[in-house]
Amino acid sequence: MRHRDSDAMWLWWISVVGDLWFGVTWLLNQITKLRPRKCVPSISVLRDHLDQPDGGSDLPLLDVFINTVDPVDEPMLYTMNSILSILATDYPVEKYATYFSDDGGSLVHYEGLQLAAEFAASWVPFCRKHCVEPRAPESYFWAKMRGEYAGSAPKEFLDDHRRMRAAYEEFKARLDGLSAAIEQRSEACNRANGKDKEECANATWMADGSTQWQGTWIKPAKGHRKGHHPAILQVMLDQPSKDPELGMAASSDHPLDFSAVDARLPMLVYIAREKRPGYDHQKKAGAMNVQLRVSALLSNAPFIINFDGDHYVNNSQAFRAAICFMLDPRDGADTAFVQFPQRFDDVDPTDRYCNHNRMFFDATLLGLNGIQGPSFVGTGCMFRRVALYSADPPRWRPDDAKEAKASRYRPNMFGKSTSFINSMPAAANQERSVPSPATVGEAELADAMTCAYEDGTEWGNDVGWVYNIATEDVVTGFRLHRTGWRSTYCAMEPDAFRGTAPINLTERLYQILRWSGGSLEMFFSRFCPLLAGRRLHPMQRVAYINMTTYPVSTFFICMYYLYPVMWLFQGEFYIQRPFQTFALFVVVIIATVELIGMVEIRWAGLTLLDWVRNEQFYIIGTTGVYPMAMLHILLRSLGIKGVSFKLTAKKLTGGARERLAELYDVQWVPLLVPTVVVMAVNVAAIGAAAGKAIVERWSAAQVAGAASGLVFNVWMLLLLYPFALGIMGRWSKRPYILFIVLVTAVAATASMYVALFTLKVMFVHPPPSK
Repeated sequence: MRHRDSDAMWLWWISVVGDLWFGVTWLLNQITKLRPRKCVPSISVLRDHLDQPDGGSDLPLLDVFINTVDPVDEPMLYTMNSILSILATDYPVEKYATYFSDDGGSLVHYEGLQLAAEFAASWVPFCRKHCVEPRAPESYFWAKMRGEYAGSAPKEFLDDHRRMRAAYEEFKARLDGLSAAIEQRSEACNRANGKDKEECANATWMADGSTQWQGTWIKPAKGHRKGHHPAILQVMLDQPSKDPELGMAASSDHPLDFSAVDARLPMLVYIAREKRPGYDHQKKAGAMNVQLRVSALLSNAPFIINFDGDHYVNNSQAFRAAICFMLDPRDGADTAFVQFPQRFDDVDPTDRYCNHNRMFFDATLLGLNGIQGPSFVGTGCMFRRVALYSADPPRWRPDDAKEAKASRYRPNMFGKSTSFINSMPAAANQERSVPSPATVGEAELADAMTCAYEDGTEWGNDVGWVYNIATEDVVTGFRLHRTGWRSTYCAMEPDAFRGTAPINLTERLYQILRWSGGSLEMFFSRFCPLLAGRRLHPMQRVAYINMTTYPVSTFFICMYYLYPVMWLFQGEFYIQRPFQTFALFVVVIIATVELIGMVEIRWAGLTLLDWVRNEQFYIIGTTGVYPMAMLHILLRSLGIKGVSFKLTAKKLTGGARERLAELYDVQWVPLLVPTVVVMAVNVAAIGAAAGKAIVERWSAAQVAGAASGLVFNVWMLLLLYPFALGIMGRWSKRPYILFIVLVTAVAATASMYVALFTLKVMFVHPPPSK
């Protein structure tokens, strides 16, 4: 402020305001991490309290939600492995039910689920007999065997393992051929039936060959296409009995001996909600709200845990771990949800695109755990059902029962289903451990799945998962925190859940665009953290402000990207004078911030690579992704639709080499262009500075002064290094090629600068004629 000297005062003012913004946001980010709180579940204590000597259990009921849409973008093998891992988890079989939501209404998902239920009849007893981990067969058979054997039949393990692997390979082959089988069957049935009925010409037929599929057909038709089909509900596996049922003894038809193993399977339900033209179906949030209603009418467990279709249970004790916090006598009753960190398979060893995001999951969320709790991040989270119903936490409930009821419920808040409303008191009883028999008719279940059910209700606003925002997960968690609930962060070893992540650069950038655009949407909506009431902890409010405004930093960071332009001018051009002092100031500040970042990774238990990748991908996001998010908000404020957020596609891969093939695919989209420009400007700036040093014959002092500025250019290129590798495609397997290209580009720019300077001198001061 004492040196208001610049060749462009407007840039000087942006620099001053930008530095103030960076300082304030960094400080706000730090103060939310001053009280990190690590919570460790004591599963052995839980067993001592709730497991009975006769083998029974007083654990509470649990409903599991899993969601998928497209069997192409979300491969069937991943989805069915998730189902199998859930069915095999270590939780009393009669106390949990799984609800599979197929939002595309495809027959391939329906029959794939049937195949998974059939295979589970062998896989689940195998897991119980030999106590294998993890219990997703693809991950189990692909990974090397580790740890000591913990099962009850060590002599039978190798034979059982071999037979089960063969059965799994057969299951995979049937799953892989399912789409072709359905298409061939449908063509045959259409030829047989289409002569008499014109409407049968393009139908998709079920396995019995006489029933048309109610959902989406392979060849879309009216009432049978995406966005337009009736509701479908099918109980694939019924509610099991309370008493154990031992499996079959070994025989010629069934070589696996399960005669000493409980062979029961938990309840499994297929759901495809109704879709009609003219309705906004609200994507994943809408599907989960339908699951919330249907599960209330069938099993009505007080706790719910949700999964994306590509996530599986990696630790069979995970459900029990979350229950530890829900039943904690200290503050469990006020806990709305328990969030597990997201962990991923198939990520390259160096985590080039920061897929693990450890700085967020293991530092930021750990810091929030000491305030009011972590935010909801979309998957791997256990909820208290009544919290989703907009109930107040116990510590904020009025003393008078009538007043409490009036404050929570409003007319037609939950819809017109009397059975659903009557189920709510039982859902509030967290100690309920015996499932109630479902007495709801098919008509009422179908009504809860219709598009019109939510008309005029609070679903998507104050009930269930929130609508009309791309990051419905963060907003839903915020709504619960705003009501006064708290949450808990739970990390365990081995990881509770694992999934797949996009290791392709373009897919990863689209994922970040959806997150950053949704965050800004939240800030400029009625869920803005500044508008929350007194039930939201002040530091929790600060944390949500940070989580919803971080893309704004791109405006000021882009100004710093203009600093290299000074070297491209023929004459002097400085944004701040004296430049050497200012450059030294910037370098010292950056070094100090990074030093504090190193301290942070120490208490969070991270590695240096985690920190480096977080820094690199933050800069990559600010160059191309966050500006697009800002544009989205600007368009929305003008009443225009805004940027379309592309859902992340997951590819099915085979061996280790094929798993990383996606890393080297280059998908050129406009989102890549701004970052390429920033790289080009920095490379050109270094070359231009070298050219200036040559033609102007800089002294050692001038070179030293320029070096302080060029440090910033080199630092930018280092931060953009993963992006540069990403756009190189398969050439990035040899990183030294990138170094050669950059050095060549700098040399070419310097040579061009020298050549242009020489031509200018020749034209301005031509040599005397002879």
